[in-house]
Amino acid sequence: MASVELSERERSVLQAVIRSYVETAEPAASRTLARRFGFGVSPATIRNTMSDLEEKGFLFHPHTSAGRIPTEKAYRLYVDELMRIPPLEPAERQRLANELAQAGSAIESILRRAAQSLGVLTQELGIALGPRMDQTILERLDIVRLSFEKLMLVLTLRGGAVRTVFIEVKGEIADNALSEVQRVLNERLGGVTLGEIRLSLGERVRDSGVRGEATELLNIFVQEQEQLFDVAAAERGDAVVLGQASVLADKPEFASGEQMRRLIELTETRTELATLLRTRNAAAGVQITIGAEHGNSLPGGMTLVTAEYRAGGLSGVIGVIGPTRMPYAKVISLVTHTSTLVTELLA
Repeated sequence: MASVELSERERSVLQAVIRSYVETAEPAASRTLARRFGFGVSPATIRNTMSDLEEKGFLFHPHTSAGRIPTEKAYRLYVDELMRIPPLEPAERQRLANELAQAGSAIESILRRAAQSLGVLTQELGIALGPRMDQTILERLDIVRLSFEKLMLVLTLRGGAVRTVFIEVKGEIADNALSEVQRVLNERLGGVTLGEIRLSLGERVRDSGVRGEATELLNIFVQEQEQLFDVAAAERGDAVVLGQASVLADKPEFASGEQMRRLIELTETRTELATLLRTRNAAAGVQITIGAEHGNSLPGGMTLVTAEYRAGGLSGVIGVIGPTRMPYAKVISLVTHTSTLVTELLA
């Protein structure tokens, strides 16, 4: 549709307006474009072309300026058809590799480092979503006594993540009973995903051979399997990892403070952010959503660029959030390469 809608001159001028606005944050004027990009036509011709682009919804004309700025429609056309993605500079490749090499082997550490590095290199807000925890395999389970009537369940998951859950019991349970139940649970649940455990714990511990207090404690696990192995916390936002929002503070889009306030609120609760990122999971390649395409999930005037990473049968996304005035080609190149590095590290 867009290819037919715009002439070659219109496409060239639109590219120039986007490039100028992304770099300067100032509305692009026809005389500036003529001088900088050398179209071989007069500023008046460029001005007429810009007027045509405005009528078609690709440019916007602020009251206080003779120049024009791109609309979300323009950014979408640019991303889909006009943009060329350059290869990543060797220095940037090496910097990313060095940063991630220091993250260790745990999924959460790798994602945190990756989000921070992406934020620094793109000057946007780096963001990552951990894998769906119900697909994560339980490596080991430990039961720790906290008090007379409270226990703590420590779940060590494949990939290095650890989750803790508190269990209320009626009266003190003997150490040998705790050890026996821990042994049975590790034997029957080790190597099984959390989602499968929640659905089949009762069947898996049937005929365990435990007696007395151990039987009572094991029954508590069976009765409360939905809560004890509930991974909904990750779906509510705990699995969202962020870089530093402060990298956005100097951008003119946040000069009024209202946009930054809304973004900080979003990053503090993270619930809507987790839901939004989950919809992008398990989709190949880079996904770019701009402005109103997010509905109410992000503050207005924002762009989200993500790419999927994989860790065996698990997957998540990594990327950046920033204003629609974004150097898309560079950001996409960095996000793509980072997702590849994360996949390689997790493998």
